[in-house]
Amino acid sequence: MKKLFIISLLYSFSVCVNAQRFEDYFEDRTLRLDYTFAGCDTIHNIYVDELVSLPHWYGRREHLAELPLRGNGQITVRSKADSLVIYRHSFSTLFQEWLATDEANHVQKSFENVFLVPFPKDSVEIKVELFDYHDQVVNTLTHTVDPKDILIRKAGEHSITPYDILHPAADTTRCIRIAFVAEGYTTDEMDHYLNDCQAAIQSLFRHEPFKSTQDRFNIIALKSISEESGTSEPSKGIWRNTALGSHFDTFYSDRYLTTLHLKRLHNLLAGTPYEHIIILVNTEHYGGGGIYNSYNLSYTGGKQFLPVVVHEFGHSFGGLGDEYAYGDDEPMYFSDTEPWEPNLTTKATVPIKWDNLIQEGKAGLVEGGGYLKKGVWRGCENCRMRTNEEPEFCPVCQQALTTLINFYTK
Repeated sequence: MKKLFIISLLYSFSVCVNAQRFEDYFEDRTLRLDYTFAGCDTIHNIYVDELVSLPHWYGRREHLAELPLRGNGQITVRSKADSLVIYRHSFSTLFQEWLATDEANHVQKSFENVFLVPFPKDSVEIKVELFDYHDQVVNTLTHTVDPKDILIRKAGEHSITPYDILHPAADTTRCIRIAFVAEGYTTDEMDHYLNDCQAAIQSLFRHEPFKSTQDRFNIIALKSISEESGTSEPSKGIWRNTALGSHFDTFYSDRYLTTLHLKRLHNLLAGTPYEHIIILVNTEHYGGGGIYNSYNLSYTGGKQFLPVVVHEFGHSFGGLGDEYAYGDDEPMYFSDTEPWEPNLTTKATVPIKWDNLIQEGKAGLVEGGGYLKKGVWRGCENCRMRTNEEPEFCPVCQQALTTLINFYTK
């Protein structure tokens, strides 16, 4: 009887979730949430910066209150009228990465963060949570949004940045939308940029599971113009005037390429059909970076361009962790906490996240990953998330990516 009761509850919950309709709570618009995350290793603060209304909603319309991955932070949107959770979103941020650095022990800094949620029809309560590397909540901000607030800025209705549609989805009502963004390309270099976009798309679709699901992706190329060609390299004293102000040497790591100007990025994208962002940076200096549900950047001027852009998309879209190790300083993974990344584990005993693949002989447990030589395990010896030379995602990563693609499109 108890078993039947539990099954009944699970069924009722499933029906309740499936019965939640997008149009009951949301308009076909986007609410852009701009926050400032600030502090140091012992102090974490979240501040509302600005609310922005964008025409149309380009994210998911199913599984609204579900999360495919935990992430390092979460946003929960709750209806004020009936207290029902009507949307959830998970993410990672540069701010949280920075907290693990030595600099965060003696300096306080602030970081821009931008998130997209469907535009509510009525007042909602929005809760933002940040987690540490032990999955403990370190800060929470809860605030109310009234959709009739006159100070919600409207954007994306005029002066939209030009863009080309490079790969239309078969069904644009249920697809994953990607926007390429040009960084460090001048007006005269736009054709070069579009060629780089096409090369990146072809490379992405050579990899499973993207190859067999490419009709579910809608891809545009934003023609964002930079005054100067290239990107900034602080270690060489080089500073360029570019569309996004990107630079190498993030956290003093010479190949870590990022932009801190997320509001500028989303202002350029306002009014275009986008959700996931790939920034192509016009430089021959090797590097890149990818942040889950935020953006990824890749250099384009070298032989590793195509492997890097696919690898970084594994981070920003798939939430996959790095599977290589280069030292045990400033660890981000610990034995008392299971990583949320689907391709890493700190548990070398059953059950393992990818038990089904172990039983099928397609994966195992290989120690080393998450930048650590010991205490973190991956599923296979080599993978696109481990080396640039490996041509494919391993079975563990392919399974995780397939699950995520289905979450967004089925």
